Amino acid sequence: MNRGNRAEGQTVAHRGRRNADETLALAVASGQTLRDAAQQAGIGERTASRRWADPAFRRRVSELRGDMVRRSLGRMADGMTEAADVLRQLLAAQSESVRLGAARSLLELGSKLRESVELEEEIGKLRQIIGELQGEQQKQG
Repeated sequence: MNRGNRAEGQTVAHRGRRNADETLALAVASGQTLRDAAQQAGIGERTASRRWADPAFRRRVSELRGDMVRRSLGRMADGMTEAADVLRQLLAAQSESVRLGAARSLLELGSKLRESVELEEEIGKLRQIIGELQGEQQKQG
């Protein structure tokens, strides 16, 4: 029997739910309310609430938010380099208050950036460990 474009073993309804879940997750990750996200996904608010109660769905929303932030950070990287150059130039300014402000900004922002990078690395390691543990659980049971 020819299934056309259907994925092996998937019904149209199943693909529809997956599409609605992904649309809902993207909308929530983008900051929409659950009510607005449900409307955009073409599902009821109660259905959206049930999906939100699912830890796997919440993880997907978190992953999507992380992807959005990473893309945004990538676009900002060039501007951050220029901003850092400007702050470094201000360290040599005539005005003592300008030099002090530039020094404070560099120290504060540098520290926050370092912490952010380290935290992201740790989160990545934890996600990998969790994924491995979940894979082992699926194999066992």
